[in-house]
Amino acid sequence: MRDEATRCHWATTALSVKYHDEEWGVPVHDDRRWFEFLILEGAQAGLSWETILQKRERYRQVFNGFDPAKVARFDGKKVKELLKDAGIVRNRLKINAAVANAQAFLRVQEEFGSFDAYIWKFVGGSPIRNRWKTHKSVPAQTPLSEALSKDLLKRGFRFVGPTICYAFMQATGVVNDHLVSCFRYAEVS
Repeated sequence: MRDEATRCHWATTALSVKYHDEEWGVPVHDDRRWFEFLILEGAQAGLSWETILQKRERYRQVFNGFDPAKVARFDGKKVKELLKDAGIVRNRLKINAAVANAQAFLRVQEEFGSFDAYIWKFVGGSPIRNRWKTHKSVPAQTPLSEALSKDLLKRGFRFVGPTICYAFMQATGVVNDHLVSCFRYAEVS
């Protein structure tokens, strides 16, 4: 394990350190991973990312390994079942949004060949490398996350506001928002 001073400030627990050191900011190119992050970022709204990391494994189980084709077919009975599962965020709006997002995700795949192709077109295929020196410099949203949010909403996605979209872009490596002092900044660039 590395010295805490070389990490982004938010990586403070064993779970968040592992996530930071192995996943956060690494460019994603697998549609199932895209769908996983889309669902988890929406579930996180109003909660801490640590809470979502703690529930992530249960999400993987009850959301069929984040298979969008299976989630798209969830019916009212399945939603009721999920609302009783303490292993996930039991919020009807977020669960219904996950189902709607699965359906929209499949439409995007059909139109663009993959969700990956759709997302990376927003940045011309290459991650944006920011050069933040302090965590206070990192924005909560940007014009790019606003554009992505607007396009996703137009396509029927939910829980994809500009702030959620920016967190989504950070997590999946569309933008590299590791601080320049963080050892991961160079590793994911």
